[in-house]
Amino acid sequence: MPELPEVETIRRCIAPEITGQTVTRVIVRNAALRWPVPVELARSLPGQRVIAVERRAKYLLIQTEGGTLIMHLGMSGTLLVRRNQQPADKHDHLDLVFGNGKILRFNDPRRFGCALWTTEPPDQHPLLAALGKEPLEDGLTAQYLYEQSRGRALKIKEFLMNSRIVSGIGNIYANESLFAAGIHPNRAAGRISLKRYERLTNAIKKVLVNALQQGGTTLRDFCDASGKPGYFQLQLMVYDRAGAPCRICGSAIRRIRSGQRSTYFCRMCQR
Repeated sequence: MPELPEVETIRRCIAPEITGQTVTRVIVRNAALRWPVPVELARSLPGQRVIAVERRAKYLLIQTEGGTLIMHLGMSGTLLVRRNQQPADKHDHLDLVFGNGKILRFNDPRRFGCALWTTEPPDQHPLLAALGKEPLEDGLTAQYLYEQSRGRALKIKEFLMNSRIVSGIGNIYANESLFAAGIHPNRAAGRISLKRYERLTNAIKKVLVNALQQGGTTLRDFCDASGKPGYFQLQLMVYDRAGAPCRICGSAIRRIRSGQRSTYFCRMCQR
């Protein structure tokens, strides 16, 4: 599933391609995504000029003069910049055609993504209104995490993945951040000290920045808007490495199920 670094990588790819361009046509081949593509999208978006491409958590916000297209990539989605002459593939569900001849094409084999239209401020949309702090912004501090965690028996990994607390940290980067901070993923969030939250906050930001520099993580089918894969998987310390030796101490990386997701950790390096 594309997580924050992958979504931000795509944002950085498509922003210079479509900002300032005018949408001339919207082609909806399959409206049956996680939520149905609204019928008004094909009526309202043509003629609109893109003024910015932003990101909130794992959502892409294509802002125009008349409204905002809110997109989520789901489990397997991506956005690709194509030319008019390139035919659509089986899972190409949505095209935004621009006046410069380029197409922004949404491909999603599992159809868990979404494309929604709003004329209201996007931060008031139900999908975005309750989101927590952005992990790469100044608002995410050790003090904030410490205060939010008091009295919680919730496991720290699940705490980090709660989008109402921190927005955009998915499974891959929660595992990697906890390893970098030396914190066991099953430790109760409310029993972690401020000092350890300082280490964790620094680890989160460092891991995400490193992943961005590598273009994200490609485990199966992720690619950026030009079709290039990410390379952060070459630097993964624990995620998807069950049974492999820890790169620090040599102990076997363990895998357990937590919150219906695979959790990877080193029992020697994480306490």
